[in-house]
Amino acid sequence: MRLPRILLLALALPALGAAAEERRVEPGPGALAAAVAEAQPGDVLILQPGHYDGPVTLDRPVTLDGQGQAEIQGPGTGSVITITGADVTVRGVHVTGSGSSQETIDAGIKLTKVARDAVIEDNVLLGNLHGIDLHGANGTVIRGNTVVGRQDHRMNARGNGVYIWNTSHAVVERNDIRYGRDGIFSNISRDNVYRDNLFRDLRFAVHYMYTNNSEVSGNVSIGNHLGFALMFSDRLTVRDNLSLGDISYGLMLNYANHADITGNLVRGGAGKCLFVFNAQSNLIAGNRFEGCAIGIHFTAGSERNALTLNAFIGNQTQVKYVGTRDVEWSLEGRGNYWSDHPAFDLDGDGLADGRFRPNDLMDQILWSQPAAALLIGSPAVQLVRWSQANFPATLPGGVVDSHPLMAPIEIAVPDNIAAMEAEARLHRPETGVDDADAELLAGH
Repeated sequence: MRLPRILLLALALPALGAAAEERRVEPGPGALAAAVAEAQPGDVLILQPGHYDGPVTLDRPVTLDGQGQAEIQGPGTGSVITITGADVTVRGVHVTGSGSSQETIDAGIKLTKVARDAVIEDNVLLGNLHGIDLHGANGTVIRGNTVVGRQDHRMNARGNGVYIWNTSHAVVERNDIRYGRDGIFSNISRDNVYRDNLFRDLRFAVHYMYTNNSEVSGNVSIGNHLGFALMFSDRLTVRDNLSLGDISYGLMLNYANHADITGNLVRGGAGKCLFVFNAQSNLIAGNRFEGCAIGIHFTAGSERNALTLNAFIGNQTQVKYVGTRDVEWSLEGRGNYWSDHPAFDLDGDGLADGRFRPNDLMDQILWSQPAAALLIGSPAVQLVRWSQANFPATLPGGVVDSHPLMAPIEIAVPDNIAAMEAEARLHRPETGVDDADAELLAGH
């Protein structure tokens, strides 16, 4: 009984192998649509250098390989490439010419909910409304693409580099995304990984809304209005990201809970390095916040957060927090480094001998009553500050670091990234952030 089964299998294998093949496709009117219509499952369509007309729909498991020299141009309406089949690969093509409808989410490459396990890699997407729209397509890999969005609309009216909706187990890695609205906009999704991407000249580099159990790691945000906006999301891992020269915020936690925020660097001119708004039970450890107007702003009932091993360096205001009780910012005997803390370490254990309070009563008065700034140099204000420095019992509630560190954490920036950071600073807007003002979007 075993022999016939083996014979049947042997006969079946050549037939399966013959069904899939490499097919060369020459450019010309209608050539791409015809090749896709004739393709069998598993075929690899090798596009020869040249121009191809879109739109095109990939509804079966095929590979479209442009070898970096084929351009697919849409007619200026709808999406250029639409994927409705499983196990599709699009590689090495230049894609341009999408429509401009936000209602239909026109994109260079659109993946529908049945387009699972796709691979989109090493493509160049230029001037489309959205670069890649991942709309419910689980298990997709988006890797090594260059996405250059539009600049012909107000920033909030543009599309996203990668738009992810209702998607799980997606990996978005090593992409270079510039212009448009948000680099990655992730909404109502879970179990995704966004890593090692470069974001420039955007509203938000990464924008999370209702995205849970996901990872944001190793990304670089340069000169955007806001680096990493994590909103209404739970159980995130946010580690080893760089926010360099971002304008309003480097990191924002807005109703984000149970996240690990570790090893990140925010540097250079942001209004706030880290803004924490009604965020609960997060670990914020081993980060470096440097050169911002405010190092970290805690507000709106953010509770049960652990802060340890961070470095606050050269911020105009290290911490903005108003409260009536003490909030401890150390964990298991290890606090944070404060560049404005004139500390001593007589026993050489790497910890300052005295605890540190980054704010005093006058800070709280100035935040709640800005007009009081007119009195900042008055003898009365100086007397209050002297009294609090010498009689700690007069201090109000606020942040207390009982175990300050004597040395800051160091986070290296590669030379090529530092060069991009310097260039972004040269072109930094002199006033405001036009229609992309992140303060207005804090609840979005």
